Amino acid sequence: MSPLKLNGIGGLLFMLIFQSAFAQKTIKTDVLVVGASASGIAAGIQSARLGAQTIVAEPSTWLGGMITAAGVCAFDGNHNLPSGLFGEFRSALYKVYGGPNKVSTGWVSNTLFEPHVGDSIFKNMAASTKNLSVQYQIRFHKAIVENGGIKGAEFTKTQTGEKILIYAKQVIDATELGDVIASAGAPYDLGMESNEITKENVHKGPSNSIVQDITYVAILKDYGVGKDCTIVRPANYDPAEFDGACTDYYINKTRQKPNVDAQKMLNYGKLPNNKYMINWPGYGNDIYLNIVEMNEADRNRELQKAKEQTLRFVYFIQHQLGFKQLGFADDEYPTPDRFPIIPYHRESRRVKGLVRMDVHHIARPFQLEHPLYRTGIAVGDYPIDHHHKKNPLAPQHLDFYGVPSFNVPLGALIPANRSGLIVAEKSISVSNVVNGTTRLQAIALLIGQAAGTLAATAAIENTTAANVSVRKVQQALLASNAYIMPYFDVPVSHPHFEAVQRIGATGILKGQGVPTGWANRTYFHPDSLVNRAELVKDMAPYYEIETAQQKKLALSEAVDFIMTAAASNNGISPHHEVRRSQNKTPFIPNVNPILHWNFSDKKIFIQQLQQAWIQWKLGYFDLSMPLTRLELAVLLNATLDPFKTKPVNYLGQFVEKGNLLQ
Repeated sequence: MSPLKLNGIGGLLFMLIFQSAFAQKTIKTDVLVVGASASGIAAGIQSARLGAQTIVAEPSTWLGGMITAAGVCAFDGNHNLPSGLFGEFRSALYKVYGGPNKVSTGWVSNTLFEPHVGDSIFKNMAASTKNLSVQYQIRFHKAIVENGGIKGAEFTKTQTGEKILIYAKQVIDATELGDVIASAGAPYDLGMESNEITKENVHKGPSNSIVQDITYVAILKDYGVGKDCTIVRPANYDPAEFDGACTDYYINKTRQKPNVDAQKMLNYGKLPNNKYMINWPGYGNDIYLNIVEMNEADRNRELQKAKEQTLRFVYFIQHQLGFKQLGFADDEYPTPDRFPIIPYHRESRRVKGLVRMDVHHIARPFQLEHPLYRTGIAVGDYPIDHHHKKNPLAPQHLDFYGVPSFNVPLGALIPANRSGLIVAEKSISVSNVVNGTTRLQAIALLIGQAAGTLAATAAIENTTAANVSVRKVQQALLASNAYIMPYFDVPVSHPHFEAVQRIGATGILKGQGVPTGWANRTYFHPDSLVNRAELVKDMAPYYEIETAQQKKLALSEAVDFIMTAAASNNGISPHHEVRRSQNKTPFIPNVNPILHWNFSDKKIFIQQLQQAWIQWKLGYFDLSMPLTRLELAVLLNATLDPFKTKPVNYLGQFVEKGNLLQ
């Protein structure tokens, strides 16, 4: 018999294995999102909503990453900035539970919820989105790179071993640890940069590879009085490990004194329906594991240590502190051990992008040489928060700035030298310090929404992400009720929200950042009168305003410089069209985005403004009255529209249209 001849059961088995090993499927799409993390599912939904055929590839059966699959189901920050898909998701939570008060159950956040509810909301959003396909249980293997550009990615179907090749015009890395950028060979950073590199004056030591502590969260459930849910005593359990977690167990006085008792410690992450999120940093279940550069098998082995850390802490809560009725929730995760599907990673690889956001862009955005705030695509108000207590080699006394709320620049999502790839989640181009705030749940959703907007626009226009108009991305986000400027006092519900956002992004009327602690703010001050001296300076890149002794700006002066500026553009703003009638009756503009102004006839122009003022509901109209910042923002946005007529590149500099990289 020929040595290659096979028969019987052995031959059939060999052929099945042979076919499985070489089975392969090829798919083409516009946008591929690798990972259904917080950023990933947001990117997928937004991309598809904008008309791009989009695939989200996820190794598990859950959507939402750290928000759901990792169990970090308490939003940190952005409570007063209900931007875009974050606001949409939160509104869905309110509907499920019965309003904001029903999810304000723990003191760590204004919004806490059960992980499975968050997953179901994301799945409902995905199911109702045309052009979107979510592929579950396919694991990323490697990026497909051709001629230095990313053309797609290779996956393995976890249940069958089938190889799946997905080709796309744009690929978004929304993995938890930046695995696509590593596979694609895109340069990145990992760990802390020295001060010589960042000039942040925060980390004063040399560069290192230290990342933040991670956590395997536990979701506990109160099973009622008299129930004993105490787990088997874990190996190597010693209550001294958790000494100082709360005042009910504080023996070693050399440790930092706790300021909460056991019940308050649990209430930190109290969820609806008598559940608790166990994610306690102070002598709790944080652990230092740097697994970023490991392969999957080694990662999983190391992560067992994180689970053991949490098991010991849960046993401490049950046995030492007496909360025996609390046990792992049996109605959350489809895992044998009832643990979340993934751990909570606070840090990953950080791509080297077209721009690098550092702490100066948060602390003093309006004073820097490169005004990256003009390119903002996501907002946050959480302070810089690093977890390093479990690594004695990590700096324990980092001197953080008190920071105001901030926005994230678009260029931080685009690798400097890899076309076809857009980066989201915790792998965007920021310093190690800034990652301490951009890593959080709400911001990650918004970064993903921006990544989806950028990817869909690039795919539809058949161009690279770096060549997409910054303003086009921002305008699409504004149309999705997303903030591009972090203005606390002009919320998305304000009738002139978009005008303030657009003018704010030009820098003509700059905001005031105020560090306040855990919910930082930046104010637009809409009701304050325009400061003439500041306006002359801030308008200089756009239009010239004559200096004068007056401290305030009258409406009549605004009319004059608007008409002068329009005249410098051949009689009209490039955005607008003059419509004149034979009988000189002025065309009255409405509140639509494109208005029609008569810039050549002052009398008619003033008549138009007076009637528009009524439609804008700005109240009193008098040419001699001093203008408020809100009134001027609305007026400039509707007439000269500097947001559109003065495009910017990824550094926030003014450019000619089509030259975004100069």
